[in-house]
Amino acid sequence: MKDHFQNKANSWDEGKTRVEGAKNIAQAICSKIALHKEMEIMDFGTGTGLLGFEIAQFTKKVYGVDTSESMLLKLKAKNTPELAIETYCQDIVLHPLEQTFDGMVSSMTLHHIENLELFFQTLYKNIKKDGFIAIADLELEDGTFHSDNTGVFHFGFDVEELSKIVLACGFKDVEFENINTIKKPDKEFGIFLLTARK
Repeated sequence: MKDHFQNKANSWDEGKTRVEGAKNIAQAICSKIALHKEMEIMDFGTGTGLLGFEIAQFTKKVYGVDTSESMLLKLKAKNTPELAIETYCQDIVLHPLEQTFDGMVSSMTLHHIENLELFFQTLYKNIKKDGFIAIADLELEDGTFHSDNTGVFHFGFDVEELSKIVLACGFKDVEFENINTIKKPDKEFGIFLLTARK
């Protein structure tokens, strides 16, 4: 499995926009979902744990899932006895997890998923009844958000189209909310939070 983030891992947490963005997403999730200390949460596309560590403060346990070993090594170095994320380095669509979770969070990873239907079908099996998903990603864009589109399968998302896919895979109470705008020199890019329940 190719690690597209191998060269980015070392400097990943140095990006102020990225760090602040993860905090912003965590706040948006906490305002929509009543997190508590009995919950076990999957952080999909956890990377170095920027979102996962924020969520871990309010929950029993966060399990970070990513296909980048180099990103997960950076995450593990940040684990402490007080706050730690357990990691899985695997593609959960090709190699599904047997574990089920009270909820799933994700930050800026969905556009790297090629087959959305298969992904949400897989995810549905990993979420407990009445559990939630909370996914932050890009609103529709023109392909200029990334300087290199290697491993990018979607230039943002049309929320109506994405909503249809999520509903078709069994989720309910699908809601979208614009939670942030990332300003780049030539353009602004909207970030949405998708929430739904099983």
